[in-house]
Amino acid sequence: MESLTILLEVFNSSLRLATPLLLACLAGLFSERAGIFDIGLEGKMLAAAFFSAAIAAVTGSVWIGLLAGIGASLALAGIHGLASITFRGDQLISGVAINFLAAGLTVLIAQSWFQQGGRTPSLGDGARFGPLGSQIFIYVALMTVPASWWVLFRTRFGLRLRAVGENPAAVDTAGVNVVRLRFAAVAICGVLCGIAGAYLSTALQAGFVKDMTAGRGFIALAALIFAKWRPWHALGACFLFGFLQAISLRPDLIEAVIGFKVQVQLLDALPYILTVVILAGFVGSAIPPRAGGAPYVKER
Repeated sequence: MESLTILLEVFNSSLRLATPLLLACLAGLFSERAGIFDIGLEGKMLAAAFFSAAIAAVTGSVWIGLLAGIGASLALAGIHGLASITFRGDQLISGVAINFLAAGLTVLIAQSWFQQGGRTPSLGDGARFGPLGSQIFIYVALMTVPASWWVLFRTRFGLRLRAVGENPAAVDTAGVNVVRLRFAAVAICGVLCGIAGAYLSTALQAGFVKDMTAGRGFIALAALIFAKWRPWHALGACFLFGFLQAISLRPDLIEAVIGFKVQVQLLDALPYILTVVILAGFVGSAIPPRAGGAPYVKER
């Protein structure tokens, strides 16, 4: 009975920890399926985490904080869209710049507003999601998986979006606006990253701390590659990463299973080790959208 309780606790922790990864992974899925590579998932999540917690602390309303987090993520998504779609800049450089921008601005603004060393005040009951709210986020993330599959593979919008990521010239020839479709994908990415970031600071924790995303955006990218840009596979990949994070919180369970003690630091590093392994071993075998990373220049 005790073993069953421990397993249920680990499963529940895995779901909670996988939720922001899954939302960010699906965000990257929409963007990259449209041909826009987005390394800036980390930055958008971080900005959303800060502004959702900061605005919730100021207003006392977690829902206003959630909207603020989504708005912050959308703003950064718009910058990435302008840089990579409108001005045809390098998508990877744009994503890296967003990560640096978010990392610096969140600490700077937090210190200016709250003078607590780059963090927000601890959120009270009305300014954070309780256990029921956290469950809602988990359900939303899980329901987003079949919704994403349906949108991408069963709707005209999804067909065109995938076609833009494979052959934008053919889509343009058919009279479809490539720029509009890519901006739509980037906007969807911004909304999902905003929800993921808000979940981190107002549901999983009760406030914002410096660099609280802790590489989750990069882990989500690794999960996306591991899943080969498919929604259902993304669910399994993100749950795997969530499980690794969950067992790092239960070193006693690992010791009971394998019979000897494992350093906590090694357990904490497991998700990042797996990220490196996936990026090193699966990048070649996982084929991204053919037009991904390349700006589209309309033929005259």
